[in-house]
Amino acid sequence: MGRLQPGILMAVPRIVVLASLILTVMPLCAQAARGAYTADQAARGKSLYGRYCAVCHGDMLEGGAAPALAGETFIKSWGQSTRTVDDLFYVMSSSMPKPASGSLKPDEYLELLAFVLSRNGLSAGDRPLSADAATLGALRLARTGADAGGRATAKQTYIVGDGGIRPTGKGPSATELQDAEHSSDWLYHTHDLHGTRYSPLDEITRDNVTRMQVACIYQLGSTETFVTGPIVHAGVMYVTTARLTAAIDAATCREKWRYNWEAQDAELTPHNRGVAIENGYVVRGTADGYLIALDSADGRLLWARQVARPAAGEAIAMPPLILGDLVIVGPAGSENNVQGWIGAFRLADGAPVWRFNTIPKAGQPGFDTWNNDPNVPVGGGAVWTPLSVDMERGEVYVPVTNPAPDFPKRVRPGKNLYTNSLVALDLRTGKLKWYAQMISNDDKDYDLTQVSPLFETAVGGRRQKLVVAAGKDGIVRVLNRDTHEILHQTPIGTRFNEHAPITREGTHYCPGTLGGIQWNGPAWNPRTNLLYVPTVDWCFTTKLDEKLRNVPGSQYMGGTPQPDKQSQGFLTAIDASSGAIRWQYRAEQPMVAAVTATAGGLLFTGESGGDLLALDAENGRVLYRFNTGGAMTGGVITYSAAGHQYVGAASGRGAVMFGGGRGAPTIVVFRLRETGQAH
Repeated sequence: MGRLQPGILMAVPRIVVLASLILTVMPLCAQAARGAYTADQAARGKSLYGRYCAVCHGDMLEGGAAPALAGETFIKSWGQSTRTVDDLFYVMSSSMPKPASGSLKPDEYLELLAFVLSRNGLSAGDRPLSADAATLGALRLARTGADAGGRATAKQTYIVGDGGIRPTGKGPSATELQDAEHSSDWLYHTHDLHGTRYSPLDEITRDNVTRMQVACIYQLGSTETFVTGPIVHAGVMYVTTARLTAAIDAATCREKWRYNWEAQDAELTPHNRGVAIENGYVVRGTADGYLIALDSADGRLLWARQVARPAAGEAIAMPPLILGDLVIVGPAGSENNVQGWIGAFRLADGAPVWRFNTIPKAGQPGFDTWNNDPNVPVGGGAVWTPLSVDMERGEVYVPVTNPAPDFPKRVRPGKNLYTNSLVALDLRTGKLKWYAQMISNDDKDYDLTQVSPLFETAVGGRRQKLVVAAGKDGIVRVLNRDTHEILHQTPIGTRFNEHAPITREGTHYCPGTLGGIQWNGPAWNPRTNLLYVPTVDWCFTTKLDEKLRNVPGSQYMGGTPQPDKQSQGFLTAIDASSGAIRWQYRAEQPMVAAVTATAGGLLFTGESGGDLLALDAENGRVLYRFNTGGAMTGGVITYSAAGHQYVGAASGRGAVMFGGGRGAPTIVVFRLRETGQAH
């Protein structure tokens, strides 16, 4: 049976650009023309907004960690003729506030809606806004079709920089990237193509790490979410926010250049996890679905090509992978019912080369594993975390996330390939070589998030080539790359009802929808033969919605998840040969920051509360702690610059649902204090 493709609707955008806005009211609702809400409703909504929404959407509804709720880009999404205020009310009341979706009272959601309407040009009246579907369905948000200066706006799907598309910057070469495991730079999001997150640097050790101090600080000067994974090459660090890309001196934090992307389309998922680099190109994705290439020498735009469709709920949040003449990337947005894919694009100009559909189309292998009613939209299979590569086999490994709708699996019976799967593709052609599905017909939003590290060690008395697969179900699986079998698997954290179906009455389960291993995955140390895994230990209760409803391009989960009040985090050391837990560090808040292992016998990571940590890799003892002043939910790396080893950490406004709402985007760089230097 087939699957209904989603309609072409704009996703909720992010940055506010004030414009001339109007609200169109259908003739059948004459009362609404005199005002659809009361001033008192909007005033109460403003108070509720400050309490529940401003931390994500901004004090002035301008956007931040979440999309904007007022202005031109909001209207660009919600002002289409196919969308109504009833659709907006449904999305708000079923998916907000995060992470406790649907937790407010019905009247409170109406008051919030009244406030949003008041900020988008609709006047108050003498009758209160009601939840009546016909009344709300008669309201349309619309725009004049011009920007703030009165000029007509038009999207460009391909843009060429003023100075041409060839960079003047140099390196690293494809050969250097393939040999990055031995590099003292940090050349890929997970350090190297095998994703080991292990550095051979050993200037900072267990014996001297207490002498570490702040070397410099770089503030990006924005209030955006900051989950970037820094990249370092030849003494230059590259970092990103949702729109900004900056290059700084990796030893002094002096800015070399910055580039700010001007959105061409509606923006969705305002997060960016970093760049990829090769031969002078600095490549990243954007929240409005573009792949852009900058010159590493000066930040000049080389080219920009729209590769994902915000109208279908797609955005690019993951760090791309560059190898040779290919850039490989895919869209986030499983919760928006995207029809997932991963694709390769030409480094020289962004032209498409190949695409693999993680949600198979009719006639493609795996299509018959979706046995849904063709009138019920289903999809998912997005990609939002790093890839890994086995050059010997010519295989690229892809972590494919959950199906949609997330919770009512009864509407999509079958295995739902290739969701929740490690997918191995031919690097040059994108053809499927093999796959391993970790969860069939998932109903807990248990994304597979990690397909690294790749390494070799003895398992069962025999040396084997391995790949790690881990995800939000909190299980670390080690697979043989030759036989594709799971050799051992290690659950981390609380487990309860993880296989119980979600019901209308509510199912309490652990790990919850935001549990397990998130966007930063395991590190591997060949000297200790241990995997080091950051995890979230958090239980949820989810209730199925009474009626399944899809507003294309918006969240389509089919249920309302509610988190437990208490959560915690772990950093767990796992024996790579047996899967046994060797030690565990517990944090009071979820641990989602990156983990880096070094030849100096250390682990560097961060806590959501803002502390950078250095731990003994052998036993997990904390040797050094420093509060960075902002939440740590992004990258933590180490590298060599100016003749010394440095540690670079992303600090600032991170993922709010994990306690990461504090601070502004900042890079904090550490190095050893010179002997005899004053504290």
